[in-house]
Amino acid sequence: MFASLSRLGEAGGLDSNIANSIGDIGYNAAMYVNQEDTVKIFKEFKDFVSRGNVMDLAVAVVMGAAFTAIINSLVSDLITPLLSIVTGGYDFSQLVLVIGSAEHPAKFSYGSFLAAVINFLAISVVIFVMVKVMNKFSRKKREETPTQVCPYCAEEIPAAAVRCPSCTTVLDANKVPEELR
Repeated sequence: MFASLSRLGEAGGLDSNIANSIGDIGYNAAMYVNQEDTVKIFKEFKDFVSRGNVMDLAVAVVMGAAFTAIINSLVSDLITPLLSIVTGGYDFSQLVLVIGSAEHPAKFSYGSFLAAVINFLAISVVIFVMVKVMNKFSRKKREETPTQVCPYCAEEIPAAAVRCPSCTTVLDANKVPEELR
């Protein structure tokens, strides 16, 4: 690439001094990168990509994109028609403020902005309700876990706990494995 920039400079497409400087920079940078550094960089990249956090993030992005399609369909196909009943079918996106009387006056399409704000609010409400429902389901799962209260710090902990995670008190010495006593 850098050599082609130098040739472009020689052909008169770029200032030849600039093109030659760019070509020299690329050549000098290539001189300092050796095979060991390249292998090290690829190994670091492989380690970075194979970490669990990166894979979880990738899955979350894909799931978010799929979830976005569902929410957009819900809003555009169900919520927006209900809003049009309330507004009498009025299309906000057609609202325009015209400034000037010349041949090409300035037009501020504030109606499109207003429609985008209404769409955002509708999507926000739908997501809020869905998160509340999901939290309610996950809370029921957590409530099924039997708990006990630590007699020393009064913290609620799982019933199977041997040691309190808050005050580190041993709750039942008989449940502690022999090798950990």
